[in-house]
Amino acid sequence: MKNMPRQRSAYTTQVLIAFGCVYFFWGSTYVAIRFGVEVLPPFLLASVRFLIAGPLMLALCVMRGMSLRLTRREFGLLAAIGILMLGGGNMGLVWCEQYLSSGLAALIIAVIPLYVAIFEALLPNGEGLRAKGWLGIVIGFAGLVVLLSPGLRESLHGDTRQLIGAAVALGCALSWTCGSVLARRAKLPVSPFVAAAWQMFFAGLFNACVTILVGGYRGGQWGVQAWASILYLVTFGSLVGYTAYIYLLEHVPVAKVATYAYINPVIAVILGAIFLRERFVAIEYVGMGAILLAVYLVTSSKLKSGAPTAETECVAVEREA
Repeated sequence: MKNMPRQRSAYTTQVLIAFGCVYFFWGSTYVAIRFGVEVLPPFLLASVRFLIAGPLMLALCVMRGMSLRLTRREFGLLAAIGILMLGGGNMGLVWCEQYLSSGLAALIIAVIPLYVAIFEALLPNGEGLRAKGWLGIVIGFAGLVVLLSPGLRESLHGDTRQLIGAAVALGCALSWTCGSVLARRAKLPVSPFVAAAWQMFFAGLFNACVTILVGGYRGGQWGVQAWASILYLVTFGSLVGYTAYIYLLEHVPVAKVATYAYINPVIAVILGAIFLRERFVAIEYVGMGAILLAVYLVTSSKLKSGAPTAETECVAVEREA
């Protein structure tokens, strides 16, 4: 009994550290990607990241005594999920950050919980969303229009890069959402760590194939900045961040874990301002506030079945960045 307060204190400390890792490291990956695409072709950066992270994660699973054996169906599903989330989702995001600030990219990607809620409400055997959630979706997409309005004005004057980047980012969010919904409905009897490792591995192979097909491996400047970006993304984005995420899912209610969906964009905006001197105009802050409010409303709302909407987002093996 004497050790219980000490054990509880240690447990609380571990939970807080895990939240800090998920909040900070996943939010900071947007800035790391922005540094990376300054010196490396985007497809190459996305390929190398997961070609390193995937095998490392598989090796860590073996060291922990986890079996990597899967059935053909499980391999196929994990490959599809990995390609949708870390191929179409993450590789597309890296491409977008050539034309978008890291903070803006993070805020656009923050619509994923809204996408997921819509999918789950409309798909057969899906779960209906309550009024609070639908209000969040309306506010979120209205905020997105406000957020992108400066880019729209620039496109009318001939500079369409930001608008194209934003459109592709929304497509990336949709690809990630499809992978998330597929992962939730597949209900694979596989350890989350093993599933994540195989998904990273398959995504790395897919990204590498795309890179070779489009010639996206040319023109890289392999210096300190390139390797620092890759190592940060592999270590803190994929390995440390994901390990902390799985720990939280096992020890904390899923609705609390889902708070990363609106904390990560804030971290990305703050770090982008500090390290990249990124600045928003006043109307973009209005859009940012609306999107974050929308994500809060959706992730904290209750489905008609009584399950937290956040559960539909927390099946993802790794955050988009």
